[in-house]
Amino acid sequence: MAEVLVYVDHVDGAVRKPTLELLALARRIGEPVAVHLGAGVETAAPVLAEHGAVKVLAADVPEFAEYLVAPKVDALQAAYDAVSPAAVLLPSSAEGKEIGARLAVRIGSGIITDAVDVEAGDEGPVATQSVFAASYSTKSRITRGTPVITVKPNSAAPEAAPAAGAVEQLAVTVADASKATKIVSRTPRESTGRPELTEAAIVVSGGRGVNGADNFPVIEALADSLGAAVGASRAAVDAGWYPHTNQVGQTGKSVSPQLYIAAGISGAIQHRAGMQTSKTIVAINKDAEAPIFDLVDYGVVGDLFNVVPALTDEVTSRKG
Repeated sequence: MAEVLVYVDHVDGAVRKPTLELLALARRIGEPVAVHLGAGVETAAPVLAEHGAVKVLAADVPEFAEYLVAPKVDALQAAYDAVSPAAVLLPSSAEGKEIGARLAVRIGSGIITDAVDVEAGDEGPVATQSVFAASYSTKSRITRGTPVITVKPNSAAPEAAPAAGAVEQLAVTVADASKATKIVSRTPRESTGRPELTEAAIVVSGGRGVNGADNFPVIEALADSLGAAVGASRAAVDAGWYPHTNQVGQTGKSVSPQLYIAAGISGAIQHRAGMQTSKTIVAINKDAEAPIFDLVDYGVVGDLFNVVPALTDEVTSRKG
């Protein structure tokens, strides 16, 4: 069976959930070969093996930390040359999409970004995408070269499928051209203790109806009771009520959780484009004619300042 390269998204060896999802998808089209770049492969390898990686190609050179993504592209290209894979899968993060695009150019292949599913086809892997603000789904395949596909988080469920996961060192030569942009400083992002927005299984978002930054704790309280991430509409972000990093929408982040709760959000197309692929959508809005109700699985017409605290109390009591 052909091998499939899977780029490992990790933090010092702590493998992030989208990588485990990629391994599940990779097993549909071949044998997953994980590519782990940076420190921590000793920690990551058992997790990758547990989820189906037949082997782990590992490399750790100082250039990965000192420069932007180009040295990692050099490494992934080295893995490509060593394996001659049937496909290359990466997470649809900002880094993953940039690495995937650069790799596709180098190897003369097509690329599909933001896929929500990948399956085997008679002529190669077939990827499903949500397009035109998630109004349509398309199925596509690469017609030239080795398919390079980036996949959105929450597109598949991680599955245990124990495999050998033997670690092999990958020889990497970083080209001078890959050192054109150097990282001069880093500032760690403050942790909220909540899940990463794009990876969360549940997202609770607030919009214009929250009516101020001082009222967003109402949204946060519901999110915390559910173990959810907090999102915000563009209107709320533009008004300065919540950070831009939490914006959900066409000009923010795209999310596809199992449950999406929209409180005080009208449902403009800009917002819908970023959350329309959510599995279950619940809206709370006092305007019964709000466009968001055309999209939802469940709608509550009411004042969010009455509904959301009551929902939070109910969730908390049931958990207790």
